[in-house]
Amino acid sequence: MYEWNEAIQKMIYWIEEHICESPSLLDMSNQIGYSPYYCSTKFHEIVGMTMKSYVSGRRLAKATLEIRDTSERILDIAIKYGYSSQEALTRAFVSAYGCTPAAYRRKPIPIALSNIQVVLFPDYYMNKGERTMNKACLKDPEIRMEYIPTHKYIGIWSNEADGYGDFWANNNCDEICGIIESMRHLSDPVVGCHMAGWHFVNGERKYFYGFGVPIDYNGDIPEGFTMKEFPGSYYLVFFHPPFDYLKDNNEVMGKVESLAWKYDIEAKGFETQKYQWNEEVCQDYQRHYPEVLGYEILRPVIRK
Repeated sequence: MYEWNEAIQKMIYWIEEHICESPSLLDMSNQIGYSPYYCSTKFHEIVGMTMKSYVSGRRLAKATLEIRDTSERILDIAIKYGYSSQEALTRAFVSAYGCTPAAYRRKPIPIALSNIQVVLFPDYYMNKGERTMNKACLKDPEIRMEYIPTHKYIGIWSNEADGYGDFWANNNCDEICGIIESMRHLSDPVVGCHMAGWHFVNGERKYFYGFGVPIDYNGDIPEGFTMKEFPGSYYLVFFHPPFDYLKDNNEVMGKVESLAWKYDIEAKGFETQKYQWNEEVCQDYQRHYPEVLGYEILRPVIRK
């Protein structure tokens, strides 16, 4: 089964590279050496939609971002992404988002973009029995201090889930992440898109997901999201540098989280200074960008 996840993920990446060329099922089958029928069946089984629906969603999402972020004519954008006319793009746009491309360009609103799908996860290698962390790359987690200025955060705070998996078991990942992607251009440069974390509910750490915005943000808040304001604070950052997500994710996350949650700040302080946790005022953050940044947990502190 997981071998097919690997094949479908390659297909998805290939679609991204050729989205303006109207990739067909036949093109796709030629990439992995199986019949169009078999590719179609497995794509639908693993991704949860037909390849045609997936390509249509990604074409519309990319066209939407160009409508928002460029001054290109809507007609030219429509043709670029395979629509027969501006009217064809407008029909698809209204059906998906409830407004025209021109209206969206004048006033962008939160919308659920169709995101690139990920169907290959670290469990693939765990189930194959491969633990291939390169010991030269494996490092002990480190700690540094970082200051995060006063900011607002737009997100969904769970009172039940204590981590990423539990959170998405009860929330629509595609819809929520699509909405967040549509607002990426508004995100805070420090507390950016998809920077999740933990808050406390009755003394227990629970998960939240969303994105930060600058303190002066007064724009739209997507339905189902809440906006909260947090004061500036220093944070202890427990981190591991970039790593191979598929092969090393579980080991890296386990090491960083073990250090972060077990760290005795009352006894150890940081660099000879004495601190205490500031988690009653601010929330813990999580940065998970394996191949670019690595993995980080940020816990707020104040000097004693």
